[in-house]
Amino acid sequence: MAVLKVIEILSSSEKSWEDATKKAVAHAGKSLKHIRSVYVQDQSAAVKNNEVTEFRVNLKITFEIE
Repeated sequence: MAVLKVIEILSSSEKSWEDATKKAVAHAGKSLKHIRSVYVQDQSAAVKNNEVTEFRVNLKITFEIE
């Protein structure tokens, strides 16, 4: 039987929501082992001078505890 834990992470990118998600998983992977899944809970964007300047995601990452 595996024991799984879910944590919430916020991430951002100037490129896209997909890039923000990839950055979050890559960063979390530096300290977490056995990441199983990521759930994008929420997306938003910052706007300046009528242009999107930053894409933001709120993620839930599931990983296995050894």
